[in-house]
Amino acid sequence: MPFSLKRLSSGDDELLAHVAPEVFDEPVEPDRLAAYLDTAGHLMVLALEGDLVVGQCAGVIHRHPDKPTELYVDEVGTASTHRRQGIARAMLGELFRWGRELGCDEAWLGTELDNEAANALYRGYRPLEDEAIQYYLFDLG
Repeated sequence: MPFSLKRLSSGDDELLAHVAPEVFDEPVEPDRLAAYLDTAGHLMVLALEGDLVVGQCAGVIHRHPDKPTELYVDEVGTASTHRRQGIARAMLGELFRWGRELGCDEAWLGTELDNEAANALYRGYRPLEDEAIQYYLFDLG
């Protein structure tokens, strides 16, 4: 069955009532989803097969006082049953178009060096840079 893409906005919470396994890392919590969708500059594109969410791609607009506006691609997830069907590429393309419409000049993301599928997808877009980075996680609690 073909899939469709949907740009989420505030009030679209009900679209995430039926989510295929592995689309998100953890179960979607309604209060977190509402806060995400209500925050300006938070973008999410869904891939839908009927009313089933089979993919999601999330991004955040970063505005700087000294650099061009950029789109940070925060997450790309596709149900394991729907991989290798062009869904992630389509969602990422839609997120890039949306970012351009909102004034972004660049997009960036990070992924693990050993994530072969993700690296193949991202390299297919011919990135300006492709370099190893160190990731730091800080506990703010």
